[in-house]
Amino acid sequence: MATLRTNGPASSKLRLILGHGAGAGMDSGFMKSFAEGLAERGVYTVRFEFPYMVRRRTGVRSPPDRPAVLMQTWKDVVAEVGSPFRTCIGGKSMGGRIASMVADELNVAGLVCLGYPFHPPGQPEKLRTEHLEKLRTSTLMVQGSRDTFGTAAEIESYALSKAIRILSLEDGDHSLVPRRASGHTTASHFATALDAVAKFVKLRCEVRTKARTP
Repeated sequence: MATLRTNGPASSKLRLILGHGAGAGMDSGFMKSFAEGLAERGVYTVRFEFPYMVRRRTGVRSPPDRPAVLMQTWKDVVAEVGSPFRTCIGGKSMGGRIASMVADELNVAGLVCLGYPFHPPGQPEKLRTEHLEKLRTSTLMVQGSRDTFGTAAEIESYALSKAIRILSLEDGDHSLVPRRASGHTTASHFATALDAVAKFVKLRCEVRTKARTP
């Protein structure tokens, strides 16, 4: 059983589970900002950690788990939280990528990716998009336009599923942070992202609630 960190009203019909990125756990500044920001917008937000990050907390140096382990962790967490039909899943970078690999199978309400890692930095030929071409789950990807894991210009050339919508934040990096000279701020980009994610979760959860009660 995973250790879950929650924010927001548990009674809310708006639910989102977030997985962390490869380098930092569920208590990183990014994850905390989004969990708290979404909670303020009425979304019940659940965070968890993959096994390798749990091991790191005990002082054991450990690389990310194999994809099969990461995917199974997602399935276990969704089962623990319950009601996947009316729950959205997603996360930061790797957390969102792995969520995208199980979203259709779990039949979740929606998918939210915050900085999807389309390819390793400096290796645009190593795309991680094959499964995204046939993704059926309604998806919102929030991307920084200069993200080294996939710039806005690069993303335009990808053959992505029509179920995917991209929100591009001008001059944002992989964590959506813009440079000072751009005239944009991290606070404004985060607010824009949070508003969009909350609106997306609300829409997807309401659509599923009206569809049927499993």
